[in-house]
Amino acid sequence: MIDDPVRLLWAAATVVVWLAFTGWTVWRFRAKPAPAAQPGATLIAVASQTGFGDELAGMTARAFTDAGQTAQIKSFAEIEPADLTTAARVLFIASTTGEGDAPDSASGFVREVMTEGVDLSGVRYGLLSLGDRTYAEFCGFGRALDGWLKSAGATALFDTVEVDNGDAAAVRHWQGELSRLTGSVAAPDWAPPAYGDWRLVERRLLNPGSPGEGAWHLAFEPVDGALQWVAGDIAEVGVPSPDGGLAHREYSVASLPSDGRAEFLIRLMKRPDGTPGLASGWLTRTLNVGDIAPMRIRANRAFHGPDAATPMILIGNGTGMAGLRSHLKARAAQSSTAGAWLMFGERTAAHDRFHDDELQGWLADGILTRLDRTFSRDAGDGRYVQAVIETEAEAIRDWVARGAAIYVCGSLEGMTGGVNAALETVLGVEPLRDLVENGRYRRDVY
Repeated sequence: MIDDPVRLLWAAATVVVWLAFTGWTVWRFRAKPAPAAQPGATLIAVASQTGFGDELAGMTARAFTDAGQTAQIKSFAEIEPADLTTAARVLFIASTTGEGDAPDSASGFVREVMTEGVDLSGVRYGLLSLGDRTYAEFCGFGRALDGWLKSAGATALFDTVEVDNGDAAAVRHWQGELSRLTGSVAAPDWAPPAYGDWRLVERRLLNPGSPGEGAWHLAFEPVDGALQWVAGDIAEVGVPSPDGGLAHREYSVASLPSDGRAEFLIRLMKRPDGTPGLASGWLTRTLNVGDIAPMRIRANRAFHGPDAATPMILIGNGTGMAGLRSHLKARAAQSSTAGAWLMFGERTAAHDRFHDDELQGWLADGILTRLDRTFSRDAGDGRYVQAVIETEAEAIRDWVARGAAIYVCGSLEGMTGGVNAALETVLGVEPLRDLVENGRYRRDVY
């Protein structure tokens, strides 16, 4: 108990300063209020996890503007119930991440808007639901959204269009529905952004002797010399498939344009019968140095980094090092002294210390403030990366109180859930939810 008046005054002042700093931090990261939906305009509401939904939202808006009509794009994070009821119509573009989950950008919408008692009578809507049939809960969030809209009294303009892994036929179906709404029956089919030619200039095994499958460092240079992306962006690679159409696969870019090439960390995946996966087998075994691969780099705004003055906690495992490495490279390019803490999990210290020389250099330069790694197959360790969160709980709370943003990159199965649960334990469920909604907790998982 404090019985010294002077000490009591100092304690009270400390609490006031801490509260003021916390309030300033939350204010600094909270997005500026978006303009209200324009009455009489078509509202395009988008919840994208990897950037594909954002691209489709832009093309959807252009379909209306090309027809001389007004359309407005808003993220789910910006939408209020009044936006839905004042728009002429609402077109939802909703991605599903993992097993039926909403994208992080839609967290606040789910909690605050998708509630019982909301009256959407008179609202007319269309829904484009993006998903991947390899997951059991295909388009789970889109289906939940559709059910909520109907239960709230909204009327569907047409049946929901579900898109499996970017299926072009389903996207054309969506475009056909838009043509019917705009009256532009002669609108040409949307052409996906064209792949460019990228030459493989380096392929190097990073983990010889590892008990896991090989993890390869690959580097590509564009044939036309065009280099334009930022840390957090994604490359879409066209992979030859047995039926002669290109299959596409997405990979986190591990480098910056200033490196002069796009670099990746790709693990060879094997099917149950032991044969290599279509994409990883082609990239790590079949494609020769000097060969050309069709590729494009797509903006992934949901995983773009904060400003250079913001501390970063980077958490990942396996080939998730790629997405985290690009952010560390950006910090180095900015000469950021805000602080960066990398927590990373792999199999063995002897074989799986990806890019260790580079990490040690960043530690020496002060770009990387802390480096904590776990190795699940080592007898003296045996931990996964979430164990660092539990062990360093007090330090994590201190970093977050100082305004740190948390970025997670790696496997959806196992790591993502374990990291999220550990962060909920350390920070609390509601504070972690607030970090999501303020853009300070971002994930690029697969």
